[in-house]
Amino acid sequence: MSDIPRTELFELELELPSAPIQAVANRLIGFGARYQRIRQDLRLLSDPDAIVAWSKKHHHGVVLPVCEVLADRYPLLIFEGDVGTGKTAAAEAACDRLTRDLKQQALFFKLSTRVRGTGTVGQMSTLINDAFATVVAEAGKKRLAYLLIDEGDSLGGARDIGHSHHEDKVAVNTIIQKIDDVRKLGGRVVVILCTNRMHALDPAIVRRAACVERFERPNEAEREELFKLDFAGVEMSARQVKELVRLTGPLDGKPGFTFSDLRTRLAPAAVAAAFPDRPLTVEDILNSAKTVRPSPAISQAA
Repeated sequence: MSDIPRTELFELELELPSAPIQAVANRLIGFGARYQRIRQDLRLLSDPDAIVAWSKKHHHGVVLPVCEVLADRYPLLIFEGDVGTGKTAAAEAACDRLTRDLKQQALFFKLSTRVRGTGTVGQMSTLINDAFATVVAEAGKKRLAYLLIDEGDSLGGARDIGHSHHEDKVAVNTIIQKIDDVRKLGGRVVVILCTNRMHALDPAIVRRAACVERFERPNEAEREELFKLDFAGVEMSARQVKELVRLTGPLDGKPGFTFSDLRTRLAPAAVAAAFPDRPLTVEDILNSAKTVRPSPAISQAA
């Protein structure tokens, strides 16, 4: 491993469990149901000893052959969906929740976009190698390590695309090799790759995913829950809430609002109309819903 500073490799390093991440998770609309869907995959990937113990307990001391099949899976999850649908926050929250469930300690790493380097030959693959080596070194028998690769298509794009640069192809090869390597670590390292362009990922990476979780824009029930949670204390009738839900859904050929649209654009615009001179009103929120435009959808076509 080279002497490259860890700050060049990771945007975030965090010990789990984490109170701040737990607080964020408590405000993630729909996270509970999503976590229940992916929890078993996360557990099966990160706790192979528990699978063996389960088999012996329930099958007369025998380790079923399927346990070896499960142990051979790649410790990779792919979170895919439009920009602003909560993939990164859900990845952080899921790792934190699993750490609590397993009653273990863990380290969470978020790969920095700086690993793309400056274009020097071999630099990107060296940085990726160093990042994985750091994560592996921090994992232990009683401590898990999670690596989040955000905007994964920027590092794991398909190698057969005509305009794909040689360095990009080498980087993809390196990521595939590193995922293969961490498979040998018995669940001590789990990789989560987030992408808003699933079609652009290299097929070899997609093929290795133990789980692919799709993130959609919030539905009517989720938007209603968000308005009631974020604007608690503002007097709103049921009819007005329904109107907010309607205005922020698919409308006039435009897609519905993303979670990010609602919380980083619509909500601030509503508060800005009232701050600092008067109380926030439902009319402010309705006006914001009428004037703020949702983020355009990213095409999933190849």
